[in-house]
Amino acid sequence: MPTSLHLFLLLSLYISLSFADGTQLIIINNCKDSVWPGILGSAGHLTPNDGGFHLHSGEQAVVQVPEQWSGRIWGRQGCCFDQKTNKGSCQTGDCAGLLQCMATGGKPPATLVEMTLGTPESALHYYDVSLVDGFNLPVSMTPIGGGVGCGVAACEADLNVCCPSNLVVKREGKVVGCESACLATNSARYCCTGEFASPKSCRPTVFAHLFKAICPRAYSYAYDDSTGLKTCRAPRYAITFCPPE
Repeated sequence: MPTSLHLFLLLSLYISLSFADGTQLIIINNCKDSVWPGILGSAGHLTPNDGGFHLHSGEQAVVQVPEQWSGRIWGRQGCCFDQKTNKGSCQTGDCAGLLQCMATGGKPPATLVEMTLGTPESALHYYDVSLVDGFNLPVSMTPIGGGVGCGVAACEADLNVCCPSNLVVKREGKVVGCESACLATNSARYCCTGEFASPKSCRPTVFAHLFKAICPRAYSYAYDDSTGLKTCRAPRYAITFCPPE
């Protein structure tokens, strides 16, 4: 019969082995149409899978990132690439017309999944879904095997349906994205820059309140830490485009 000490040692061994090779990101396309995930490592961090690939509807891919990796993932839609050169364009989230974004971020508006999977000071993982750069499609980040206290970061609703008219982005007559107030106005007040570059001076606007009411588990503006930022310590996470509401 195993003792409590034996069980503790086995659990500790399991946890250490689970994180020995970093973290698994399972990227799932639950949308009706294709999604081209874009990936960008933060400064000093590698960009896995050359920064982008194609997922048909219903497909998924596993991306392995090292311990303490930091970066962002977003979905691109309405893309068309030349099969020989891998160059083309996307209606939303485009990264310089490349299939593999390499070190290039996505053009707003784009819903972002941001994460820092451990730091030299802390083993905790920090992650969020951000609408600060606007919205193009629903997405969630869900821990798998993280235990109690791990939160889900998400914007499951389609904000394009209720986007204010002055923030709407259209392609070929179809609404494909919703700009943030910062992107639309380039105002310090909406962008939390200049004299508004602090949590005290930058307060949520009417647009941030609208986004928050529809997607309460996502960042609605730059200093939305209290409800937007999630923490966990899981060996893998599911990042789902068009998650069930």
